[in-house]
Amino acid sequence: MRHILIDTDTGSDDAVALVMALNNSKISIEAITIVAGNIPVEQGLQNALYTVDLCNKKTPVYLGEGKPLKRPLRTSEFFHGQDGLGDIGLDLKGRKATEGNAIDIIIEKVYQLGNNLEIVALGPLTNLAIAIKRDPRIISKIKNCFIMGGTAFGPGNITPFSEFNFWVDPEAAEIVLQSGMKITMIDWDATKKYAWFDSKTIKSINKINTPLSKFSMDIQNNPKKYKKKKYGNETIELADPLAMAIALDPSIVMESKKYNVKINLSNEEHRGENILNEKGKKNTTIILKASRKKFLDIFKKSLT
Repeated sequence: MRHILIDTDTGSDDAVALVMALNNSKISIEAITIVAGNIPVEQGLQNALYTVDLCNKKTPVYLGEGKPLKRPLRTSEFFHGQDGLGDIGLDLKGRKATEGNAIDIIIEKVYQLGNNLEIVALGPLTNLAIAIKRDPRIISKIKNCFIMGGTAFGPGNITPFSEFNFWVDPEAAEIVLQSGMKITMIDWDATKKYAWFDSKTIKSINKINTPLSKFSMDIQNNPKKYKKKKYGNETIELADPLAMAIALDPSIVMESKKYNVKINLSNEEHRGENILNEKGKKNTTIILKASRKKFLDIFKKSLT
């Protein structure tokens, strides 16, 4: 049994990634920790708790950091909706976090599981960066860290240079990438290539006709509206489900390469940009090719 901790800023694609993990019988989800990003941290908490309830699970959910390390929080309700889950009228209030702080829980679980904990980070890396700073000994004890973030070669999804998670808290991203832990980065380039959902794909998911398949597509309401208004079509990209699928089944990956990756911290226009180098100490494995078919098979199976 694999042991996974999920760190998330529960927006409309994060929630689907949570469903994929919660419905996978081959893993044990040790904790879900919440960070501010797509939405304020308290709303992210409610969204994660709602998703756990929807999947009829009792997975503990812990509240984490409410702002980046050094910068004001910049959220993306313009994309995910004011409630982060598409503004479709879900009851996203009143649920309570598990007692404890996300940072403490990350550290505690690393020691508790003795080199067997894998982390899937779906939001800004603030929680993980603080945990590393607080206790650097955990770095060598984390078995794997799968990160949805960055954009290695193409334009980003928040600026021409940067992907949203790394842009929100670039200092945290730099700390994590330079930490020395084993990192697999599923970036915005891979998302655009393999995790797009056009009307035909969405229709095929709706045909599954379960509460979870309905939830997974209904909460994309605001993203679809945004894409329609800005680009003239409703094709959306679901980054976090791709990252989760690769974490759950690494055989999805067809080609990857290790790079020395740094984060641009000095130029506000290029804030959060990935600076790649094939020389020097290679700290990050970047996904270059993946199986879209395997990804969609895992995605759809989780919704049944």
